[in-house]
Amino acid sequence: MESYVCTICQYVYDPAAGDPDNGIAPGTPFSQLPDNWVCPVCGAGKDLFEPV
Repeated sequence: MESYVCTICQYVYDPAAGDPDNGIAPGTPFSQLPDNWVCPVCGAGKDLFEPV
C-alpha cells in the first residue's frame, strides 16, 4: 500500500499504521479513507495529499 504526504505540513499517512486516534484502522488504504477525513496534524483535506 502506498503512503501519502500532506502538502501543507508533510504529515505522512501510512496505511499500515492507519490513524487509530481518529478511528481509522491499520491496513486502511488512503483511497478508502472517509471523504471527511482530514490531516490529524494541520486539518488539511484529502485533496491536499500526494503519493510518496
